[in-house]
Amino acid sequence: MKVSQYFQGQPCWVELASTDWAAAKGFYQALFGWQAFDLSMPDGHYTMLQIDNEDVAAMYQISASMGENIPTHWTVYFAVDDVDSSINDITAAGGQLLIGPHNVGDAGRMALFADQEGSRFAIWQAINHTGIKLAQVDNTLCWVELACRNIQQSEAFYCQSLGFNTQQSDMDGFTYTEWLVKNQPIGGMIEMTEEWGETPAHWMPYFMVASCDETAAKVAELGGKVCVPPTNIEKVGRFAVVNDPQGGVFSIITLQE
Repeated sequence: MKVSQYFQGQPCWVELASTDWAAAKGFYQALFGWQAFDLSMPDGHYTMLQIDNEDVAAMYQISASMGENIPTHWTVYFAVDDVDSSINDITAAGGQLLIGPHNVGDAGRMALFADQEGSRFAIWQAINHTGIKLAQVDNTLCWVELACRNIQQSEAFYCQSLGFNTQQSDMDGFTYTEWLVKNQPIGGMIEMTEEWGETPAHWMPYFMVASCDETAAKVAELGGKVCVPPTNIEKVGRFAVVNDPQGGVFSIITLQE
């Protein structure tokens, strides 16, 4: 399904910052079958990742000018009606503005934030680029999930800053919080217990795949790592958490029909 518009609060873009852009590009092309279209930047390239010539994600090389010891990471972007107004809402709720606001050519306007626990996310006001052009298609973003240690604080923050609503679901014996936009689930939130160790709070992108098991095996074959092996989620599907060869963390899921 092609997407031509995103509403306030919907995940609209996902972007990889990599310590080895060239190797990462090869990995994701082999894993997801993405096409890659390179755009020149002062510090390298910004690569649009595509399916059937439709943009579904992007990646770029982490440069020295961005700072030292920055690990490979995915960033989730949320659509907003007005970036500047959203900055006021997010900072008033307790968020920290890290980068921006600034225009990205004539594509749109963005800003990058950290919430109270340090989870980073970006906002996007579309001008000529709406964001991910395909939905409900294999190898595209289908869900975003916040892993955090203070559920109540995070719920209040994102409801105030991005306009989310929430609902609670029973997931295999624990309560799972779903984020709603226009009464439709767009993501979720999970509490980080002691088992998570020192893992920082974060937003996790989920990519829909035809076979979780086959894709997880392919991740390993391509030099990545399977962190959480393929696991069933009752009434939802089968998922796994994986790393790309540079350490970028993401999830894959085969949804139950």
